[in-house]
Amino acid sequence: MNKILLGTALAAVAAAIPTAAPAQRAPAAVVVVVDSDRIYRDCTACQAAQTQIQSQITALQQRAQALGQPLQTEAQSIQQAAQAARNQQGAARTTAEAALQQRVTALQTRQTTASQEIARLEQNIQSIRANVVQQINTRLNPIINQVMTARGANVAVDVNATLARSQALEVTTEVLAALNQQLPSVSVTPLPAGQQPQPQGR
Repeated sequence: MNKILLGTALAAVAAAIPTAAPAQRAPAAVVVVVDSDRIYRDCTACQAAQTQIQSQITALQQRAQALGQPLQTEAQSIQQAAQAARNQQGAARTTAEAALQQRVTALQTRQTTASQEIARLEQNIQSIRANVVQQINTRLNPIINQVMTARGANVAVDVNATLARSQALEVTTEVLAALNQQLPSVSVTPLPAGQQPQPQGR
């Protein structure tokens, strides 16, 4: 009797549990290939931004040289003065070494100040680059999706992630043309204060 009741109860519980829906099969992959290196190198906005960034890099190099040359000259002069001080005796040597120590301290301060200035300039250029890439990606990713839809594709792969491919899968020219039309230029300025670079997705 108990077995009959237990069996009836289990059957009722089983009936109350919904049956799992059959798993849906994923659609077959339809792939397009994009050469992101070519896009970031050849797009109109990219080339204009790179020209401006390169001018800032050149200015940075010139500034580093302008700061570094006097420091190097002073360091060499201190070395020569130190050699001369070692050839002196008594009070004269003490006086010379004290003067050298003051020069060394002043040189170290100038070196620190110069290094900090160069570091700020480098960070500024890095922030500009990040801002440029962020602006491009904001417009580029939707364009890739649009081209995928137009081609009936459901996967976009960077050319660097492929081992072999058919040229018919390449959509870089289409993506590049759309990007040039929709984003002819970008702001070549640092990221807004407090804003972190977004993943580049390259």
